Amino acid sequence: MTEQYRSRPGARKPQARITGAAEAHSRKLDWNDLRYFVAVARHGSTVAAARALQTNQSTVQRRLTALERRIGKPLATRGPAGYRLTELGQQMVAHAERVEQAALAFEQRLKSATREVSGVLRVACPEPIVYRITQSPLLERFKAKHPGIRVEFVMSDKYIDLSKGEADVALRSGDTDDIELVGRKIADSLWAVYASCGYIAQHGKPERVEDLERHPLVGLDESMAKHRAATWLARVAPGATIVARNNSVLGLVYAVKSGIGIAPLPTALGDNEPELVRVLGPIAELARIWRLLAHPDVRRTPRVSAFFDFIDGEIEALKPILTG
Repeated sequence: MTEQYRSRPGARKPQARITGAAEAHSRKLDWNDLRYFVAVARHGSTVAAARALQTNQSTVQRRLTALERRIGKPLATRGPAGYRLTELGQQMVAHAERVEQAALAFEQRLKSATREVSGVLRVACPEPIVYRITQSPLLERFKAKHPGIRVEFVMSDKYIDLSKGEADVALRSGDTDDIELVGRKIADSLWAVYASCGYIAQHGKPERVEDLERHPLVGLDESMAKHRAATWLARVAPGATIVARNNSVLGLVYAVKSGIGIAPLPTALGDNEPELVRVLGPIAELARIWRLLAHPDVRRTPRVSAFFDFIDGEIEALKPILTG
């Protein structure tokens, strides 16, 4: 006698048990399993599918079986010649391939999006070096590699405060008191003493550092009093006559070219001026290094990282610009 359920006041009806295909369809599909189904359909065997997916055969078999269990019906059957799709498998393979294509497209777009960097990159750099960089193909190569980044130079011979966000990165020569900054050496900073051809014709040239006191000198003003060139001149030629003072290294170059006096200059600038003659040096006491620096808070931001990576690959091209 078949037991029947009889309704009683307040009684709940028992829930029907889901079995077979209906139970399988209620399970959540793992979309990653479709990769293995598509690979088997495409290559005809689990061995070839495993090779294509760079995994092992047992993993392919396990994931295909897991997918079939979730669906509740087989998608492929194994025969002497390999795997053949069932009728359901033939119906579903095109849909699975579209899922695969969509996933690959998503991955490609994600990679592209993470590679693309954009925005303004503020680079602190002395004015004469900015000119030399812009006259070289460096910026064009950077723009070609990162078209979304616009380089904006912050030109100053004084040290820009990166911790206050006055610039993102700095091309800096000489000593720095900010031990928090991170970066790397990119070139040597060499200095020598220069005079114009006209000055030498009229006044001669110093043969030794000790001779500088007998020549009119061009120096830096009080705003640059801590600059190494200023402190060096004050030490080696304390009694010399300063005929002109400037608040920038570029100002020193123009003053020396005028023939008014002589001065220490970066070799990258002095050697590049046909009107100037190197009369002493390089001066060992003035030698420093050029660094590319950034504050740790911004060092790993996409645009700063992109600039660091670019400069790292352009060291040889930068040396003549920065060192001469």
